[in-house]
Amino acid sequence: MNTPVIGVLALQGDVREHLIALAAADAVARPVRRPEELAEVDALVLPGGESTTISKLAVLFGVMEPLRARVRDGMPVYGTCAGMIMLADKILDPRSGQETIGGIDMIVRRNAFGRQNESFEAAVDVRGIAGDPVEGVFIRAPWVESVGAGAEVLAEHDGHIVAVRQGNVLATSFHPELTGDHRVHSLFVDMVRANRTAESL
Repeated sequence: MNTPVIGVLALQGDVREHLIALAAADAVARPVRRPEELAEVDALVLPGGESTTISKLAVLFGVMEPLRARVRDGMPVYGTCAGMIMLADKILDPRSGQETIGGIDMIVRRNAFGRQNESFEAAVDVRGIAGDPVEGVFIRAPWVESVGAGAEVLAEHDGHIVAVRQGNVLATSFHPELTGDHRVHSLFVDMVRANRTAESL
């Protein structure tokens, strides 16, 4: 059984919900805070939260540079909301000192869908996920202003890009881990399995 070990960056945000969703998608899920824990996983989820805080804590805990190196080397990564911002090659309106990991040739706008009290849910058709639309939970969510040639747009909402994939890197503006629908996590787990198989050949 090709059961991948997937970490969730446990510095801030809805870590527990991602661990539950990954386990439901038949992965072994572990919290990751330090470089030695990152080295033991096949892939990583970057949860929602506050992107500036996650950026600063990643540097403080010494995981920013190892994470960048593993993403460059092809490790699968999935980012939700703030995690999407962390995976962007460029932020349109970064806070002072805010860093990203990069991995997707896209420009994102922070808090594009509005403030906390403007949070909403919406049905989102995600390319690669069969059946009914995914129920997207948007909480101070970013959107993608533009993507480069290497990035594939998987979903849009209200004319804005809200899900993108580039190679082994996946990102959504919304939080599928909050809905009980684990199909986006299953898509990511399938990406991780495919990557493990390719590496073993």
